[in-house]
Amino acid sequence: MTTMSIDYAGWQARAAALSVDAGLFIEGQSCAAQDGAVIEAINPANGVKIAEMACGSAADIDRAVASAKQAWEDGRWRYLTPRTRMDIFRRWADLVEAHALDLALMETVTMGKPITDALTIDLPESLVTIRYFGEAIDKVSGSVTNSPQDALHMVMREPLGVVGAISPWNYPLLMAAWKVAPALAAGNCVVLKPSEKAALSCIRLAQLFVEAGGPAGVFNVVVGYGQDAGRALALHPDVAKISFTGSTGVGKQLMIYAGESNLKRVSLETGGKSPQIFMPDLQDLNTAVDRAIMGIFDNAGQVCNAGSRLLVHADLHDAFVDRFVERAASLYAPGDPLDPATSLGPVVSHTHQHSVLGHIMRGMADGAALALGGAADAARPAGAYVQPTLFTGVTPDMAIGRDEIFGPVAALFRFEREEEAIALANDSVYGLAASVWTSDVRQAHRMVKALEAGVVWVNCFGDGDMTQPFGGYKQSGNTRDKSLECLAGYMQSKSAWLNLA
Repeated sequence: MTTMSIDYAGWQARAAALSVDAGLFIEGQSCAAQDGAVIEAINPANGVKIAEMACGSAADIDRAVASAKQAWEDGRWRYLTPRTRMDIFRRWADLVEAHALDLALMETVTMGKPITDALTIDLPESLVTIRYFGEAIDKVSGSVTNSPQDALHMVMREPLGVVGAISPWNYPLLMAAWKVAPALAAGNCVVLKPSEKAALSCIRLAQLFVEAGGPAGVFNVVVGYGQDAGRALALHPDVAKISFTGSTGVGKQLMIYAGESNLKRVSLETGGKSPQIFMPDLQDLNTAVDRAIMGIFDNAGQVCNAGSRLLVHADLHDAFVDRFVERAASLYAPGDPLDPATSLGPVVSHTHQHSVLGHIMRGMADGAALALGGAADAARPAGAYVQPTLFTGVTPDMAIGRDEIFGPVAALFRFEREEEAIALANDSVYGLAASVWTSDVRQAHRMVKALEAGVVWVNCFGDGDMTQPFGGYKQSGNTRDKSLECLAGYMQSKSAWLNLA
């Protein structure tokens, strides 16, 4: 993806002139909520209102699901030839790329993501997602089994119907793409309920799908609160599947809603408290520490698989902490997210800022040692900033080392033996991701097998591509995003046995 060079003043001017269509998107048209309700989109960097978005309710979910159901039943999407749907996906990706600057800006002004991150991480990865699943459309195949001579048995793969997708605010466009692209590629119709905290880019994503030739009603967006719009989507009897990324508590509630309604499928990617394990024989301490810092402070720590638990061997402990404190202060200094030089923006809201600071206070009260940060950014009181924070001397009984904080807060544990590191790493209700830093391939192999996590990195953190299934063990969820495994999750098998006698 190519981007133009825009300086700080240029981004400020572009933000001031940003024009958005913040209505619901149903049947290919922007519309108001039935009751006229709106939600204010607030810039967390300065508290300024960006836009008023239509706030959908259960009645609007009913409208959107009815639109998607009609599109499903008349086959305007699933019955298109695979090549036609692939061409629409290609045009869709090209339009997203053409509008990359405004889409990135929407991410920045609604949830505080640094503009450089939006342009170099979120937008390119969103494009890769759309193109990957678009290319997969004509690769879906069934099978013919070895049946008796007088029979023919075929196993076919078919879409589910109407898929309800509930996406989070930390990577608004990318997480929406992770759900919508495979659901559409499989032939389903979609109702997306993005987080009300950062929905502008998601609305635009659906508009661009229709501009690319996607049939109206196939991809609908209803912005609204989880307890109303999200609940209505999860309970709706015409929704065949709910795909959700967010908190573990909400994920559990969605499974209850599925049972109370139509036993719809529920795919969950929920919380995380990922361990990064640093063995004494790692090859390059400086590189390991820098990647550890990135693993927790990227996106202001608002990452489901953030490597927030640092498990450091006693032989490395002091040097590791010294290096971490020195490098983190320079790599992640709070700044205006519209400044291309900024690497640490605010958290998504003042409410979330207060939650993160509350966890920090709890950590200090429990006896953990504050080695770095631990406060709001006094230089930017209007913004929802939290300083990069490191606790040392953390023990397994401390909340700071157990709870998902979803902010720039790292908890460092000291260990002395491999078995102790594995026990500490697995002592969590979560199991989304983990990493091991070692130069011993045998040790790495043992630890990969022993770690209870859906994704394990060795001598890196966060690396991967679209072929990598992403999801966790235990209370981190029950699904995988990305990869062809994900695509299969938006389909079902049909067995056809033909009697030829």
